[in-house]
Amino acid sequence: MPSVALSDILATARVVALPLATRFRGVDVREAVLFEGPQGWSEFSPFVEYDDAEAATWLAAAIDFAWMPQPAPVREVIPVNATVPAVAAASVADVWARFDGCRTAKVKVAERGQTLADDVARVRAVREVMGPEGRIRIDANGAWNLDEAEHAIHALAEFDLEYAEQPCADVGELAELRRRVRYMGIPIAADESVRKAADPLAVARAGAADILVVKAQPLGGVRTALKVVADAGLPAVVSSALDTSVGLSMGVALAAALPDLEFDCGLGTASLLAADITDTPLRAERGRVPVGRITVDPALAERHAAADDRRDWWLARLERCHRLWQERIA
Repeated sequence: MPSVALSDILATARVVALPLATRFRGVDVREAVLFEGPQGWSEFSPFVEYDDAEAATWLAAAIDFAWMPQPAPVREVIPVNATVPAVAAASVADVWARFDGCRTAKVKVAERGQTLADDVARVRAVREVMGPEGRIRIDANGAWNLDEAEHAIHALAEFDLEYAEQPCADVGELAELRRRVRYMGIPIAADESVRKAADPLAVARAGAADILVVKAQPLGGVRTALKVVADAGLPAVVSSALDTSVGLSMGVALAAALPDLEFDCGLGTASLLAADITDTPLRAERGRVPVGRITVDPALAERHAAADDRRDWWLARLERCHRLWQERIA
């Protein structure tokens, strides 16, 4: 990939702060940097707690999406799942109503400060609003140890789980958990063990997962993510990191280019936002989102512009990460 000057990125860069309809990952506002290249708009939005070395990979993905042609799509729409944050069971129906026509729900569990009983109540509420035909997957973000994960999966198995995503943080624990619960027929999916690992294929080589969850930004772009899936030889679910619709369109480009797409994808999270940067946000309609790029509406970007101090923080981060990215490609 050719070098792209920082000045070319800053020429169109806009820092936005979008309110969430439902608190998610401990945040009420999602911030992102949007910029436009020859191929269209792109997004740089690593979570604020990530260090510059990790965030620079997200910037590589954003630059690639803005400046380089993307792999050809093999499908025109992407089936997506609903995402249910760690809300009280009584709030599940309201969250579910934001996801039109979805047949699958990813339910967050193992939230800090909550109990397994809270998780069971939430998943039960999801099953009740979805009915018996809906698919439920749970995501613990690596918060359980091995024994906690085994106990939790037993407690939640009655709700007919499609799979359990990143129940443990450690690859060795994932492999052992997979062995322990194999008789239950509940697959193990790996997310953080792919996107945050120095070697994203280690989890596959260890036999620690049945499914890979891949995200375009954290893996460095669509082509890199496609290679990870191909080299791993496992089915993949394409997901997102609570992006704006621009960032989601990068994930959609990845899902559209995968040769096989067995599972609904986590690319409908614009429904968790109370605002977006386009008047055609990538929200689920009949359980699907269209393939294609998103154009930023200048009026919406201005309306949701980040405060000056947050804009300066993000642009300084962008500059640092750009320096690291240039060192990597030199």
